[in-house]
Amino acid sequence: MPENKNDSVYSPSGKFSSNILDVFTKSNALVSVAVVVLGFLIGTIIIIAVGRNPGGMYSALLQNLTGFSVHPRTGDWVWNPRNIGEWIASSLPLILTGLSMGFAARTGIFNIGAEGQYIVGITAAQFVAFYFPPIPGLHISMAVAAAVLAGATWGGIVGYLKARFKVSEVVATIMMNFIALYLSRYLTMLIPGSSTFRTPDYAESVMLTNNFFISITNHSRLNNGLFLVIAAIICYWLLMEKTRLGYSLRATGLNKEAARYGGISVNASMTTAMAVAGAFAGLAGAVVALGSFSHGRVLSGFDGFGFDGIAVALVGNSNAWGIALAGLLFGMLRSAQPLMQSRQIPMEISVIIMGTIVVLISLRFGVKLLMEWQMKEKARKGQSAIHVTPSAGADTGAAGTQAGKGAEHD
Repeated sequence: MPENKNDSVYSPSGKFSSNILDVFTKSNALVSVAVVVLGFLIGTIIIIAVGRNPGGMYSALLQNLTGFSVHPRTGDWVWNPRNIGEWIASSLPLILTGLSMGFAARTGIFNIGAEGQYIVGITAAQFVAFYFPPIPGLHISMAVAAAVLAGATWGGIVGYLKARFKVSEVVATIMMNFIALYLSRYLTMLIPGSSTFRTPDYAESVMLTNNFFISITNHSRLNNGLFLVIAAIICYWLLMEKTRLGYSLRATGLNKEAARYGGISVNASMTTAMAVAGAFAGLAGAVVALGSFSHGRVLSGFDGFGFDGIAVALVGNSNAWGIALAGLLFGMLRSAQPLMQSRQIPMEISVIIMGTIVVLISLRFGVKLLMEWQMKEKARKGQSAIHVTPSAGADTGAAGTQAGKGAEHD
């Protein structure tokens, strides 16, 4: 006979559900895939609910990924590589701002300021474009370097404030976003020939234009920023996974007190992490400013790449290669909006899908908390059972001893 009544009861369904939860909470990649599938499923249900054909959404996404579509008049398959180029071009800044958010997150910092760092990167690149001598090769190099340095400085300020004065990075980055926006507007309008919405055209020497990409993608916006993004992904991976600095940053993110006890300067780690994160976002600003436009812009509002980068980092689990894939996914949804609209699908559905994915992936942390609570409850019940069993045995032994003494007395 089992000593504990609960031990004799076996629940296959309960064990199966527990195993499913274990798999999903331990495999970050599997969670990301599952929430993306659920996000598209919910988007499909919404499209059906508003009386539209969800096939229009998937055909738009297919056209965006492959360039193939059905001609509306002849019914023949046609191929336009411009769709592929636009998809990749839209993904580049998302990947970079995702790297910005992910790098800070690995150090335990929530960087909402990628949008501001992206804006100062745009501003710095534009000023170098107009005020640096138009020397081929050097001109574009200096513009990109200025954007990276400006973003790193903007992010480093927040890291220093958090490390030195314990200022919340969430509050500080939100404020810095608006400071960057309005400071950029003021400074850009000082450039000679600027209007309230644009500057004069750039010199050719500062453009990221790639004529080969233009020719093979039917005049899309795909440019040399692609090589900068690939280099950034590799640098992120090498720096975070293969260097002593990366180890210090990851240790700080996992447990600040343990890292400090191990001799790691936590304050320096936080400042460095925010500076590097800002550099990635600043590079995104250079890629957009010098690759997607032939002139500078006087920003009237946020482009949103920095905020979308938060979602990209969450879906990519702050991993370099995961962020790259997540950036391509969100870039696909962004660039497919006009194609959806041409098929009578509300373009806002892509935003709904992205938001749903973020909400669902955030629930993972809630599931982990629930499982930790269940484990603590099981451990507590186990401890209670251990304490109860010996006392019961002691009482039985005591009763037997008293009975024996009574028999001897008789």
